[in-house]
Amino acid sequence: MSAENAGRDVLNSRRIQWFPGHMARTLRVMEKEVRGIDCVLQLLDARIPASSLNPEIRRITRDKPHLYLLNKADLADAAITKKWLAYFKAQGAGCLAIDARQKGGAAAVRGPILRELTALTAKRAARGMAGAAVRVMVVGIPNVGKSTFINSFAGSARAKAEDRPGVTRGKQWISVEGFDLLDMPGVLWKKFDSLQTASHLAFIGSIRDDILDIEELACGLLESVRALYPKQLLERYKLDETALVLPPYDLLQAVGRKRGMLVSGGEVDTERAARTVVGEFRASKWGRISLERPPQNT
Repeated sequence: MSAENAGRDVLNSRRIQWFPGHMARTLRVMEKEVRGIDCVLQLLDARIPASSLNPEIRRITRDKPHLYLLNKADLADAAITKKWLAYFKAQGAGCLAIDARQKGGAAAVRGPILRELTALTAKRAARGMAGAAVRVMVVGIPNVGKSTFINSFAGSARAKAEDRPGVTRGKQWISVEGFDLLDMPGVLWKKFDSLQTASHLAFIGSIRDDILDIEELACGLLESVRALYPKQLLERYKLDETALVLPPYDLLQAVGRKRGMLVSGGEVDTERAARTVVGEFRASKWGRISLERPPQNT
């Protein structure tokens, strides 16, 4: 099965509230604040750059100089990240790969931000505004690492950051060495264009786990990774090649059995196995994995 068709209905058919009210408010605030912004800095998850490119953010910020940051690049396949960098640059967009958690890593974007603003800086100098702080809106989907990036950029803990979506709920202005950074809460969009997009966002934790079926989530993840990195999957869970043709739920059971996750009667505790699979993927214990490739011939 191809990677494009490997995503499962991780959101299921249940009516769930994955677009809470604070996200709608964030979009309204963003539309207002963008008028006074000099540059937009949009973080994408390097493992799923396409799925983390929020079309609502793109619409709101389309008239501003833009710089994309492929964050969590340390978790992604380096060869694929290189292709994504080339793809974005071919589209005329500024793009860098970073690990916001690495000390000093985020500081590397200061130069590119200023290069994006060269024309604006020249206009400011002509009006006698040289030296004014550059106003940068920092945006992205939930759990993409915006607050972690800002804290690394600033060199201190200025924004609240946790490894789960929805921590930042309101805008925060943070001033640091010639920059005024506007940290916007992570925001999704009301309707996903594809099941694959929804699945990928769920895999990396941008959709809250408490509204998902963890076993369906794990089955979809196993199916997707099996299509792209079968060797890494087999090695991680010490499975033989027969696992590559198992139905997803049987594959999850095989993982649980190998890990000794059994309950009375010798049955596999599939919920425990599912939480292990998802948690180990997010912690990059399977190795560096990219779930998306850039479009070809564009």
